[in-house]
Amino acid sequence: MPDNNAAFVGAIPENYDRYLGPVLFEPYANDLVARLQVADEGSVLELACGTGIVTRRLRERLAARVKIVATDLNEAMLSYAKQKFESSERIEWKQAAATELPFADQSFDAVVCQFGLMFFPDKEQAAREAFRVLKPESVFLFNVWDAIEENDLPHIAHTIISKFFDDNPPNFYQIPFSFHDLGTIESLLSQAGFRNIECSIVSMTAEAASAQEVTRGLVHGNPVIAAIRERDESRVPEIENAVAQAVTAQCGDAPVRARMRAVVCSAVR
Repeated sequence: MPDNNAAFVGAIPENYDRYLGPVLFEPYANDLVARLQVADEGSVLELACGTGIVTRRLRERLAARVKIVATDLNEAMLSYAKQKFESSERIEWKQAAATELPFADQSFDAVVCQFGLMFFPDKEQAAREAFRVLKPESVFLFNVWDAIEENDLPHIAHTIISKFFDDNPPNFYQIPFSFHDLGTIESLLSQAGFRNIECSIVSMTAEAASAQEVTRGLVHGNPVIAAIRERDESRVPEIENAVAQAVTAQCGDAPVRARMRAVVCSAVR
């Protein structure tokens, strides 16, 4: 039974944005964008923009004249992101695969990607494409999750959900936490032509208002919910309750405080 681990469709974008965005993604979006320097007349390409969490930080931090192009392969996520912005905010939205970017060579002053590289089917080609569309001396800035064991909330969710389906556990949570080896990342960037490669580990604390709320995101805010429904939809409430109990036991409730860790990388064309 194959899992479509890239199918962020239906109610997933809303649950992802509402319940996981503030907890897991906004803290790292703030960190990533704070590292970026772009001239007032510059241009930024965002890959795998999802529901626009980094896009919002880019628009708030960069000069109004900076051109921001936000792309994502998933139309449902892109549509959800677009409705969060006013037309006056001047974001250009485009559905595009990171491995086949529809832009001319040396078009951008920066390429940014938050927690997307892990999902790209051909990471080498994605790195080459980022290199191709960057102007000389410009930066490719991105982050990826560290090992799932270093990220309490996803680790809890994956462990609990897997126990309900021992013979055929959903494998979604293995994907976002599968690409974090520093040597592998640095080699990937070097082979694509990048130099001045810097990768560092960034640890933070995830904070959620309640175990119930963050569980909603962990179960319904990514394609694992489709895998659960394919196996036995009647078990969704039972799974949610078990995940919430495990989150409370390990990380507390009202508020939840959990470890999270990512790798942040920059490389110059």
